[in-house]
Amino acid sequence: MSSAISHRGPDDQGTWIDAASGVALGFRRLAIQDLTPEGHQPMTSASGRFTIAFNGEVYNFTELRKDLEPRGHRFRGHSDTEVMLAAFEEWGVEQSLPRFIGMFAFAVWDARDRVLHLVRDRLGVKPLYYGVPGRDEAHGDHEVRVPPGATLAFASELKAIHAMPGFSASIDRRSLAAFMRYGYVPDPRSIWTGIRKLPPGTRLRLDPATGRGSIHVWWSAREAMLAGLDAPLPGSEDDAVDELQSLLDDSIRLRMIADVPLGAFLSGGIDSSVVVARMQALNPGGVRTFTIGFEEPGADESPHAEAVARHLGTRHETRVVTAADALEVVPRLPEIWDEPFSDASQIPTFLVCREARRSLTVVLSGDGGDELFGGYRHYQRMPRLHRRLRRLPMAIRRWLAEQAGFASEDGPGALARRLSGRGTTRLQVLAFGEPLQKIGPFLTANDELDLLHRWMSFWDQVGGRSIVLGVDPLEEGPPPSWRLGGGDARARMRFADSISYLPGDILTKVDRASMAVSLEAREPLLDHRLFEFAARIPSTWQVRGGRSRWLLRRVLYRSVPESLIERPKQGFTPPIEGWIRGPLRAWAEELLSEDRLRREGWLDADRVGRAWRGFAERRPGASMTRIWTALCFQAWSERWK
Repeated sequence: MSSAISHRGPDDQGTWIDAASGVALGFRRLAIQDLTPEGHQPMTSASGRFTIAFNGEVYNFTELRKDLEPRGHRFRGHSDTEVMLAAFEEWGVEQSLPRFIGMFAFAVWDARDRVLHLVRDRLGVKPLYYGVPGRDEAHGDHEVRVPPGATLAFASELKAIHAMPGFSASIDRRSLAAFMRYGYVPDPRSIWTGIRKLPPGTRLRLDPATGRGSIHVWWSAREAMLAGLDAPLPGSEDDAVDELQSLLDDSIRLRMIADVPLGAFLSGGIDSSVVVARMQALNPGGVRTFTIGFEEPGADESPHAEAVARHLGTRHETRVVTAADALEVVPRLPEIWDEPFSDASQIPTFLVCREARRSLTVVLSGDGGDELFGGYRHYQRMPRLHRRLRRLPMAIRRWLAEQAGFASEDGPGALARRLSGRGTTRLQVLAFGEPLQKIGPFLTANDELDLLHRWMSFWDQVGGRSIVLGVDPLEEGPPPSWRLGGGDARARMRFADSISYLPGDILTKVDRASMAVSLEAREPLLDHRLFEFAARIPSTWQVRGGRSRWLLRRVLYRSVPESLIERPKQGFTPPIEGWIRGPLRAWAEELLSEDRLRREGWLDADRVGRAWRGFAERRPGASMTRIWTALCFQAWSERWK
């Protein structure tokens, strides 16, 4: 199992087995702190009570060590893992967790109490899968029951669990339906029946003797958000900018501690630029920055990154990747993301990680800034759209949605043909049919969160039927867990993204891409103290003159002039559409063959076929995202099923 994830830790490996208790731990090490054998894992505490297998970093381990040494704890080495074990000895597992600042997923066996703890960090930076393969009945809402004679497995990636002797699990059709909707499988489910993701900020406590376990929340994004809304920042906006800069500096200072080469990704956008600017302020002249350039001008952000790097004086590298480099990655996607995943920016993310690994072992990134500080454009667009839609009576909106619905099974082409059949000119079709098709899914939304959910949904359910065969329809609206119960529309959408899209998509993408090349990515904007601070920002300080992340921008403007930063937000998405119609067309046609889809029995072959023909024939509004999502599942299934 540990060999299956050797890429996550090529520097060392270890196993620890307590046969009498039926507990075994395996570990692969990417040596970051304490490169000596004293950092070897699994590691046992000084008294022998606790044994841990730990992925990630506890950044404030030096401060914790200073607290523990006067209490009589002695340390052999200089790793954060040894400090964690001493903390468990001193305060216990449950009481130690709030003291940790970091990203982590770990398993720790308590030999005295005969209990296994599985723990995941607050915001879900590091992954942790667990479960009994093929036995979905082992899971309740907040509990786990391991049937007699069965084995509960856990790992950082599904490929490790898949490597278990006798692994037997079927695709969970409901999880597949969720993937086809969102482009990722949201926690707590995984693609395999019986295997779950431990949700961010939770701890699973398992008694192997009885096979019973319970899941406990040790940090809640909801509680943190509501607490922040109830206690907005006092003082002036200038005071808030000063406090934000101080928090940023401490978060970045902690994440710059490493015994290996360290640098930062720099795209030239707000989030990565503010991270690099504060790194440079903390370590003048010593910061290495990295970006990749693309041959396609529309996708190339490297000139913006180079301009920021020159201004700040970092040691900057730009490496240009070609379309051939990107296409070479596509066949590897199911191996790297061993659960269906279809965010197309996974390709350039992997490429930038691969190039950075040639000279670095640790990188800092700007991930999380959009969710914490409201950077996505839809945080401003959705409330405006909802206000406009509310002016129309629901009956009229439903009628308009029905007109757009003529295209729901067949892309905009069906609506275009319907209009053309009534003598409508192509210009009129484009002027009326396409806008109606685009707005159709949003017309009957009840509120901004419902709009966000529809915006995030790829394959909609039609007539109560899912694109996945043999599965009950998913809920039409946003999951209840997305609803915050307080705050304005922007706060509610930020919260929803922070507990769904952020861990399910963004952090999954970065973790797998970086770990695939044995590179550690650290996200200083996702320090929980910054999350709690961002929740307290008054709405009037969040957007200024149409510019989001206003306080974060003000921190950045202290180091970088606005002229180098202010430009339209640019995505990190390769030209997938052209590739699928060009060099990847034969691959796509084979995977989406209707005969093949019917034979395999997972996806509705008729709907996928109509969508593919609409895309291949360049019908107005045909969805590349739907096609890519279907292709990613088909490619994954071919590798893992």
